[in-house]
Amino acid sequence: MLVNSTHLKGLEIRATDGEIGSVDEFYFEDETWVIRYLVVQTGGWLGGRPVLISPFSILRADWGAKRLDVALTKTQVENSPDILTHQPVSRRHEAAYNQYYGYPYYWGGPFLWGPALDPAGLTLPTTSSDAIENRTESESADSHLRSSEAVTGYSIEAPDGEIGHVDGYVVDDRAWAIRYIEVATRNWWPGKKVLVSPAWIERVSWPESKVHVGLSREAIKDAPEYAESTPVTREYESKLYNHYGRPPYWLREAGRQSSPSLSGV
Repeated sequence: MLVNSTHLKGLEIRATDGEIGSVDEFYFEDETWVIRYLVVQTGGWLGGRPVLISPFSILRADWGAKRLDVALTKTQVENSPDILTHQPVSRRHEAAYNQYYGYPYYWGGPFLWGPALDPAGLTLPTTSSDAIENRTESESADSHLRSSEAVTGYSIEAPDGEIGHVDGYVVDDRAWAIRYIEVATRNWWPGKKVLVSPAWIERVSWPESKVHVGLSREAIKDAPEYAESTPVTREYESKLYNHYGRPPYWLREAGRQSSPSLSGV
């Protein structure tokens, strides 16, 4: 299911033995545009300490009740490694976090979640000696994590000029991937919002807070309009991809999954 990221804000996180807190923002990886952690404010329960919740732990998303059920206990969360959310989260921090919870590592594979397309495909820790060696080598690497709140407001630049700014995200709640960036064009084309796939991004200038896309202003001007109140259906997505003449992500991912070189067949 595709949901607007505004529905994540304030979402209640419920452990097996009670409420943990509510979602404030999320961290996504800037190479794959996949949400790796939800930043949860715990309120008075842990003295306001923010904690990270991985999609690995999510059992069920109840969007009607505005709640995510997670396979964690409050004690597990209370004793989890401290990660300062106002500072960059390093790969070493992630390694310690994953080791504490017994989660597999998502990096080092061909799919959105390493060897799998979604967190449900990685339910068991990786224990091979090769994997352990690879983890040790990777712990000091840059994790490429970005704050959703920090990137919101970034300018979107086409080759022939500015088209608007990042106003939100459309998230796949199975793969926890950002499928689309919500672009507000009001500074250039008043009153219209459009969706842009991360696959169409050519580069991001983090120092300049600019996202450069390989789409013309004219193509974006004529693109199907997006309204947050309207569900993003497969029919709408197909219309969007047909407009830009780009292959849809579900075909690309299906092709990767069936590729002998990647699946080991």
